Amino acid sequence: MSRPLVIGLTGSIGMGKSTVAAMFAERGVPVFDADAAVRKLQGPAGALLEPIEAAFPGTTGPDGLDRAAMGALVFDDPEALARLESIVHPAVAERRAAFLLEHGSAPMVLFDIPLLFEKGGADVVDVIVVVSAPAAIQRARVLARPGMTPERFAEILELQLPDVEKRLRADHVIDTGMTLEQTRAAVADLVKKLGSEAAKA
Repeated sequence: MSRPLVIGLTGSIGMGKSTVAAMFAERGVPVFDADAAVRKLQGPAGALLEPIEAAFPGTTGPDGLDRAAMGALVFDDPEALARLESIVHPAVAERRAAFLLEHGSAPMVLFDIPLLFEKGGADVVDVIVVVSAPAAIQRARVLARPGMTPERFAEILELQLPDVEKRLRADHVIDTGMTLEQTRAAVADLVKKLGSEAAKA
């Protein structure tokens, strides 16, 4: 094909998406981390600080975006959230396009997009891989995070497409409820399979 096969990796909170993304990278697949791109754009001297400050005065400073202040502004305010996303999403799309150009000779690349289904990211990928684990494992992982509460966990889940629906819409599912070695083997098998498909396209 004229460009790499674009794999979209997603999964609900606590499912092990970052771990699986790292496993793809271990197999030589270039990984674009959407969250990392946003953090850089909103960090110290980030390209989005000026437009964000113009739209939301008092939310940025020398250390970048005040995430707590911004969170308070957009939480439960769909209009404010949409205004923020109209600033952030085009900038991330630019970085993603540049990444794709940079790795244009690779057989495949991976876009790590947490809200791939929720924010329409499925339109920019060729194959969707969902990372999933049993609900009890997911809950234990998330509640072990510093500062996390059952109430906050419930709020986050409300904003995300249910895991069962993600699995139904996936082209491939990686189960992280197994051992790391088993998950790594599953990723290796999938990379091999997708590599073969990319070569035939």
